[in-house]
Amino acid sequence: MSIVKDMSLAPSGRQKIEWVRDFMPALSGIEARFEKEQPFAGLRIAVSVHLEAKTANLGLVLKKGGAEVYLTGCNPLSTQDDVAAAVAEMGVETFGIHGVTPEQYEDLLVETLKCHPHIVIDDGGDLIQLLDGRCREYADCLIGGCEETTTGIHRLKAREREGRLPCPMMAVNDAKAKHYYDNKYGTGQSVMDGIMHTTNLIVAGKTVVVAGYGWCGSGIALRAKGMGADVIVTEVDPFKALDATMNGFRVMPMAEAAPLGDLFITATGCKDVITAEHFAVMKTNALLCNAGHFDCEVDVAWLEANCTRRAERRANIVGYTMADGRNLNVIADGRLVNLAAGNGHPAEIMDMSFAVQALAAEWLVKHKEKLELKLYDIPEEIDYQIGVTKLAALGLAIDELTEEQKAYLSGWQV
Repeated sequence: MSIVKDMSLAPSGRQKIEWVRDFMPALSGIEARFEKEQPFAGLRIAVSVHLEAKTANLGLVLKKGGAEVYLTGCNPLSTQDDVAAAVAEMGVETFGIHGVTPEQYEDLLVETLKCHPHIVIDDGGDLIQLLDGRCREYADCLIGGCEETTTGIHRLKAREREGRLPCPMMAVNDAKAKHYYDNKYGTGQSVMDGIMHTTNLIVAGKTVVVAGYGWCGSGIALRAKGMGADVIVTEVDPFKALDATMNGFRVMPMAEAAPLGDLFITATGCKDVITAEHFAVMKTNALLCNAGHFDCEVDVAWLEANCTRRAERRANIVGYTMADGRNLNVIADGRLVNLAAGNGHPAEIMDMSFAVQALAAEWLVKHKEKLELKLYDIPEEIDYQIGVTKLAALGLAIDELTEEQKAYLSGWQV
């Protein structure tokens, strides 16, 4: 039985789902084939991804492929209640409510796993964490799983090193069809969209500090620069810092950037990126937000404990008044700003990411007898298939290598 906030919200959610389906052609093609071939017949799939319209579409595609789908969110603030109601009404068991406490959020994950899934589709590693702990009893039917995001992949690699993977896993985030587009262009657009929608402030002319210059951070910096901002990048990796420099951004430690920034965006996947020492020198009315998966990059807990006044200044913006009278503004409680304060990545971007998820899940089922307890890369043929499909959907074409060219590239003779 689904657990959602209010089933009467379903019409609005259905409208959102129907809209994005028109802009996800790669996934639509996979859906048509799945409906004919039924690759997941008799299988249960648990999905923990940000519960909004594009994710709902993925759940419906897996259902068309014969699966019993159990859908939940992966962040307490990114679930859209109308979408949760709609996808539940459309036959997918759904467990998600916006704005729950961390304890309630985990309980919803547990409810999802009570189905004893064969396949898990994870975003950030919460399902895998539970299946190796509190929910170990529900791991008895596992074939394998897929991980959506950079943070989750880091955790899976650590688990693999320590022999703590509960099942074979697919590194969906590392597929070209995912991180080339989702992490860079999807994050770049959706983060700025979430910030602008929430603050109703201009970006042009501001100093924007982007912490982290990986795929996500570089996309954010690119979009902020394109909108007229003066962008500063902070990094711990010398080569990423050099890359940022070559792309025209100023690079410096956070301690030097802190007094200069008007808007701070973290995208590192690490903890304690912006802390008390940085808060102490920031301009009044500085804006702080996070684009990493977990809410530990900006030390909001310190602000809560040390401010002289806390006030909601606008929907999804909390202002913290410091002892010296300065005000620091945190967007979406320091959680994933593009989803906790926006609609997430564009549908055309998630079309590719979720195509990888769908095909990776199918690959796990097809190869279940040969799988080892390790983290697998996405096979090249899956990446290539999605790239070709997406190009065709956009009405684009590329050259093909001749047999002679293939031989030249694969040999050593001139």
